[in-house]
Amino acid sequence: MPRRETLEPSGGITDAMTVDVDTLATIGRTAGLCAVGVCRAEPFSEVAAVLHERKQAGLHGGMQFTYRNPERSTDPTRLLPGAAALIVGALEFEAGAGDPPSDGGPYARVAAYARRDYYQPLRTALEAVAAALRAAGHRAVVSADGNGLVDRAAAHRAGIGWWGKNSNILVPGVGSLVVLGAVVTDAPIAPQEPESGVADGCGSCRQCLDGCPTGAIIAPGTVDARRCLAWLVQADGVFDPDYRVALGDRIYGCDDCSDVCPPNRVRVRLTGRTRHRPDPVSEVDRALPSTGNGAWVPVLEMLDASDGALMAGFGRWYIPRREPRYLRRNALVVLANVGDRSDSRVRSAVDRALRDPDPLIRAHAVWCARRLGLGLDALSGRDDPLVRAEMERPVRPRDAT
Repeated sequence: MPRRETLEPSGGITDAMTVDVDTLATIGRTAGLCAVGVCRAEPFSEVAAVLHERKQAGLHGGMQFTYRNPERSTDPTRLLPGAAALIVGALEFEAGAGDPPSDGGPYARVAAYARRDYYQPLRTALEAVAAALRAAGHRAVVSADGNGLVDRAAAHRAGIGWWGKNSNILVPGVGSLVVLGAVVTDAPIAPQEPESGVADGCGSCRQCLDGCPTGAIIAPGTVDARRCLAWLVQADGVFDPDYRVALGDRIYGCDDCSDVCPPNRVRVRLTGRTRHRPDPVSEVDRALPSTGNGAWVPVLEMLDASDGALMAGFGRWYIPRREPRYLRRNALVVLANVGDRSDSRVRSAVDRALRDPDPLIRAHAVWCARRLGLGLDALSGRDDPLVRAEMERPVRPRDAT
């Protein structure tokens, strides 16, 4: 990042103050960012081509996000006509789930990036940078966690980090446990020299490829979303039967490729690093009081909760069409993997799900019951195609695996 690129007022404004890149970086870091970089706002043409290629090959698995409209998400001027530069920021967050609570189980695990809304403090920090640009007479728009910009490509171009083999950006000295966003501005502050980026730090390491529980990383930097547990819990319809057992106790997201990454393991051992530590009382804690530190949520309480309570606790997650049924679907898959068939509470929860008016819930309850070795006496609506398909599907009881 250039050290002293001065922002001059644009659009005929002559009395606005000037802001240099060092000042912008300081503002961002003071607001909580662990890294700040600058790059030109030119289209990410190569990334657009890759998105089209992978979408055509089906690797997106129905995922939208930046796949929805590659021409839009790879062109910063779609967010801000006349954009000249991107100020990219990374916010570091805590990892490590620890052990589930000892009472009240079974529990389901939440990926580190989903335990709190880390994008809110990221946006706040980026807005502080944007405010300085606006005060200098420039236009500035914040982009984070949306379909409008390929944030990892922007972070790479801005020298925030290198592309990891799991397709995440790894920030030197920090790792990949970050959320990314950018300020798109018409301020002429992009580096004049070609951006060289950050040197690859992965080398011959392939621990993320080998550590993926479903083999979703099919080549360095290439993820097949159809196998990725982090996407499958967000996909609509029936949960893919081929990956239900692999889901294990995960209710939302998957950290495995990050957990095995050497830079992340080194970072976890460090002490004294400033990370984002949110209020210990989360949205989930308020809706479902037994959730502990946010890394674990009670499966049976999820299955018993009302739609309103589920959305109050988990509504910031990506839930297909904002329908709580998908949270229950995932919870039933988890229950099949971690539930104790001798627990009367588990049997009661499965029986209630077998009687649920929603055929998607009944269908997954059938798989859950069969995997736990429980009966289907409580099942209603057996003629529904989804339910019938589950009754005909071969299932190996957990005791036999």
